[in-house]
This record gives sequence, structure tokens and C-alpha cells, in this order.
Amino acid sequence: MNFTGKNIVITGGTTGIGFATASAFIDAGANVWITGRNIQNLEKAAIALGSERLKTVLSDTSNLNGIDALTKTIAGSGQKLDVLFLNAGIATFAPIAEATEADFDAQFNTNVKGPYFTLQKLLPHLKDGAAVVFNSSTVATAAQMYGSVYSATKGALNKIAQVAANELAGRNIRVNMISPGPTHTEGFDKAVPDDTLKKQFASTTALQRMGKPSEIAKAVLFLASEDASFITGAQLLADGGFIGYALK
Repeated sequence: MNFTGKNIVITGGTTGIGFATASAFIDAGANVWITGRNIQNLEKAAIALGSERLKTVLSDTSNLNGIDALTKTIAGSGQKLDVLFLNAGIATFAPIAEATEADFDAQFNTNVKGPYFTLQKLLPHLKDGAAVVFNSSTVATAAQMYGSVYSATKGALNKIAQVAANELAGRNIRVNMISPGPTHTEGFDKAVPDDTLKKQFASTTALQRMGKPSEIAKAVLFLASEDASFITGAQLLADGGFIGYALK
């Protein structure tokens, strides 16, 4: 797929799926902005990507101040956006009996409020005919144990994306969701440090393995491309045939 000269914003682009997607867009010729809330991680990602077509933005999109910082950067560039990948997200896992208010608020702020208001603030900077992709998850519809809060955030995200697809259709802006299954990222390692539990996650896919960030990135590029020109409001499962509904 060719994205030469296209302008892309990826939230949470310093590691994992966001980083892999930034790399894929750059390889396809795009100009890419990635956000991160840690300057060291942004600098590390910039060195690893090594492209003059990459720009980094220090922005914590879980709060409106951080979103405003991103918006000001894009407005100041004088560029209109062709693709917005709302990728930033976090996960913590705990049974309902042990979940804390702090974990609840952090996940909803990052996974729901962040994408919602990032989309809202960047709408004036999206080209007519642009593509928006939300990074959701298979857990939005699964009933995975210990994931009540994380699953709820992704379920909410899907509904926002579906409504946005209808609201933005008049501008020919397509809005879709990518829903990865268990994927081996730095964030996953942090959320699930136990190797035995990781093997259980891998076993919940038909392919009996974890996904790779580069595999999810390819699916994101498809949804953002002209090859998906008649696809909007859709959820693309990139999950290796996820079949697990409970981890014990």
C-alpha cells in the first residue's frame, strides 16, 4: 500500500502496536506524528525509527491538556491529516472484588476519554475523505475473567467509533475499529508479567500463539487505505482466531 505524502497521527506510538504501525506507515511513504507521555520513550522511538518523516509530540492524551498540546502541534504544522490512529491504551487485570477506583479511572481516561476528545479536537484538521482507526480489542465482546474494566473501556470505544462513522460520513471520513487478540507488546508484558498466564492467553487463539505488533499494523494500514474505501463502522478482528472467553 502506498501512503506517499499522506499525513498520519498515531497516539501512543512509542512502543508496541503504535510503534509498529508508525514504522509501517513510514515504510509506505507517509509523514507520521507519534505521541507519547514520556520524552525518553519518544526519543528512543525516534532513534529506532530513524526517519526524517517522523515527528514526535509529548502528549498525554488521557487528559485534555495533553490533547490540546497535540492539537496545537498539528494546527501549527499547517497540514491536514489523512489518517488518525487512536491507539493509546492501557490495561490492568483484577477480579471485580479487587479492582480499585484508581485503576478504573486510569483505564477509562486513557482508553475512552482520550480517544473521544482526541477525535473531537482533531476533527477540524482531518481532510474530507480521511480515515480514522480506533484500536479496540476482542475483549470488547468476550467475557474474559479479571478484565471487567478493560473490557468495558473497549466496549465503550466500539460504540463511539460506530456513532462517529455515521456522524462523519457526510465528510466521507471512514471510521473503523481494529480489534487485536492477545499480542506480544511491552504493554502486554507489563499487564501480564506471569509466563504461565501468557501461555494461557496464547492458547485462547486458534493459531495457538500471540500476535505480533507488525501483524496488527498491516491490518491498520488496510483500514486506512483506499482498498477499504467502502468499509466504515466496521470491526476488523486481527486475533488469530480468538476463542477464549475465560482465563482461569
